[in-house]
Amino acid sequence: MVRPFLRAQRLPDAYLSLVERWFGPLAADIARYRAEADRPLLVGINGAQGSGKSTLAALLSLLLASVHGRRAIDLSIDDFYLTREQRLRLAEQVHPLLATRGVPGTHDVPLMIQTLEALRGAMDEVPVPRFDKARDDRVPAAQWTRVAAPLDVVILEGWCLGVPPQAPEALTRAVNALEEREDPHAVWRRYVNDAIARDYLPLYERVDIWVMLQAPSFDCVFQWRAEQEEKLALRQGPASRTRVMDAAALERFIQHYQRLTEHGLRTLPGRVHHLYRLNADRAIVEAVRPRSPRFA
Repeated sequence: MVRPFLRAQRLPDAYLSLVERWFGPLAADIARYRAEADRPLLVGINGAQGSGKSTLAALLSLLLASVHGRRAIDLSIDDFYLTREQRLRLAEQVHPLLATRGVPGTHDVPLMIQTLEALRGAMDEVPVPRFDKARDDRVPAAQWTRVAAPLDVVILEGWCLGVPPQAPEALTRAVNALEEREDPHAVWRRYVNDAIARDYLPLYERVDIWVMLQAPSFDCVFQWRAEQEEKLALRQGPASRTRVMDAAALERFIQHYQRLTEHGLRTLPGRVHHLYRLNADRAIVEAVRPRSPRFA
């Protein structure tokens, strides 16, 4: 059951030890939480780019269904990006950096909340949005996956998921060359921060269980994200090579995420329910439970 998953995800056999020691027990905990709450649950997974959060979300969905008999689905915050047209409009009206998908303010949060609530409560088929990163645009609604609801567990993963807004004074200093050169007046930073406070905090309040894969530092993200690019190229074949970012493009790209990734690494570990500390090789060096979930 797990080995076919490893092959499909192009994971080494060593990942099996993570499943047995860490993630199998996590799935069992989530199944137990579901029984205690006696209602569908929303699990949020935070992790820097390349930390393995998408793989973990898919694995948990598989284990919950095949081992614990719970209907589950794993979703990415990436599937709720604004359309390319909407982001280009923001780039014209607010700041050019908003054309690049990724940061808070470039997601359709109302659609995300609507979808998450329907998956946990509707007695019907729910259309689930998908985003085509190769086209940098949302898949047409007619091609969205339709999922029979309600589900027992909905898993949502995202690099910025759960990250709170910063204090206004923290926005004044640029953290990298991208901010210094392309956002000298902090217009982009303030827009992103305001979006978190306005739109994302209500989303976070709906999450029942928080999981974090904590990178040792932002320095690891470049290498991890480069590995993601190679996996994307392998999946899409030789024709995708022209769409894979080179080192310079990748370095600029990840600078969009540095501020909030570092802010999350500082602020989230004490707020989550399951925290997995990683080393530079993405091996888990420690697992702790800073808080216990409570179900109203």
